Amino acid sequence: MIAGIETGGTKVICAVADPQDPGILVDQARIDTTSPARTLAAVRDFLAPYAAGGRFDAVGIASFGPVEVDAASPRFGWITSTPKPGWRDTDLVAGLGLAPGTPVRLVTDVTGAALGEHRFGAGRGVSDLAYVTVGTGVGAGIVVDGAPFTLRSHPELGHLIIRRHADDSFAGVCPFHGDCLEGLTSGPSITARWGRPGTDLGPLHQDALTLSAYYIAQLLATITYAVAPQRIVVGGGVLKTAGLLDAVREQLALLVGGALAEHPLTDPGSGYIVRPALGDESGVRGALSLAGDALSLGAVLATAG
Repeated sequence: MIAGIETGGTKVICAVADPQDPGILVDQARIDTTSPARTLAAVRDFLAPYAAGGRFDAVGIASFGPVEVDAASPRFGWITSTPKPGWRDTDLVAGLGLAPGTPVRLVTDVTGAALGEHRFGAGRGVSDLAYVTVGTGVGAGIVVDGAPFTLRSHPELGHLIIRRHADDSFAGVCPFHGDCLEGLTSGPSITARWGRPGTDLGPLHQDALTLSAYYIAQLLATITYAVAPQRIVVGGGVLKTAGLLDAVREQLALLVGGALAEHPLTDPGSGYIVRPALGDESGVRGALSLAGDALSLGAVLATAG
């Protein structure tokens, strides 16, 4: 069997599959992200019945971060300077209790989602794809020619310094920068700004929509200018807000339409900006595809133990 694990700020999704068909889930589980000890113990309990003699053929991990993804680093698999309470300097790979020698491939959670959508979901049919998530945090993953654009590091586009809306004086909630993109658009920032979560904004809904769309469109504009993907998939809890995706598409066209007059982003109905097709399974399917790659290509980047 192969295993895929997506660790997120609020939940962990684990799945196992036959290595001959990593697109079909044999079993899966959702685990709340609490402390490292409790969360990783629950992951180990889920995986244990599916390991042959304690070993999987390969394991793919898509983790929240920042996380060390460079297999040549002595801290490969460590979650580093995360704002997630209790998780800074957590050795994620060691905490999974994998048998020594188990092949492990690791990317960020949003890169895992990009891979999952590229191979099984809304990114099928294109070579280059970006995946953006706006939820507890903000992040982006990039797939180029069907693979992560790098396995030595990862983007941290949630911390972009962006142009403020003229009507916005909110200080932001990022513990590092205050009013970076994540500090102004994440789920926690919405709650802090308006005094209630995004699902309960009531009459404040339109004002929140205007600001969120303005800031998220700047992220998509940056990705478009810098990476030129063929499609951008947008997910995360904030982007489930009614009307927000349409507002983002309109803002994006206003921001860059003049500079890229022939680009499909100028047409909100072009399919350049789309929702995930896999729902909450994007990341774990990407993690499983990484495990499958480790076997089919014989490309073991690191091993447990």
